[in-house]
Amino acid sequence: MATEIAGNLILNGDAIAVVVARFNDLITTRLLEGAVNTLLRHGGSDENITIVHVPGSFEIPLIADRLAKSGKFAAVICLGAVIQGQTTHHDYINHQLAAGLREASQRSGIPVTFGVLTCQTMEQAIDRAGGKVGNKGNEAALAAIEMISILKKLDEEGITDASAS
Repeated sequence: MATEIAGNLILNGDAIAVVVARFNDLITTRLLEGAVNTLLRHGGSDENITIVHVPGSFEIPLIADRLAKSGKFAAVICLGAVIQGQTTHHDYINHQLAAGLREASQRSGIPVTFGVLTCQTMEQAIDRAGGKVGNKGNEAALAAIEMISILKKLDEEGITDASAS
C-alpha cells in the first residue's frame, strides 16, 4: 500500500510570524484580520503570533527571510496588496515579491506563504480581502498551518532536508 502524508489544520503551540504591508491598508488590514482569526480558530494563541508591519509589498521578502531564518517561527505568512493602476509598476513588484518569498522559504526550510493580492482594480482587491471571493489572508494562514503539519509528519517519517545535514 502506498504511503500517504497529509497535513491537518491544527496548531500545537507553533509560533507564527505575519508580515503585512501598510501600503493599501484598506485591504491589508482586512487580510491581517482574516489571517489572525484563522490562526486563533485553529489552535493558535495571541502569544504565539508576531505581526511585523512593513511599508509596502516590495519590502515583505527581506523581513520574511529574516523571520524565517531566525529559528523562532514555524511559518511566516506574508500579506500585501499590489494593484495594477495606470503603469507597469505592479509587474516589477509582483515578480520580485514572488521570487523573494519562494527563496526565503527554500533557504529557511519553513513555510513562507503568499497572501499578497495582485489585482487589476481596488474592487477586485476588496472582493479578495473578505468580500465575495473570500479572504486571501485566511487562505495564506490555512496554507501555513497545513504546511507546518506536513513538515512535522515528514520529520516523523525520517524524511528530512538532506542539505541541512
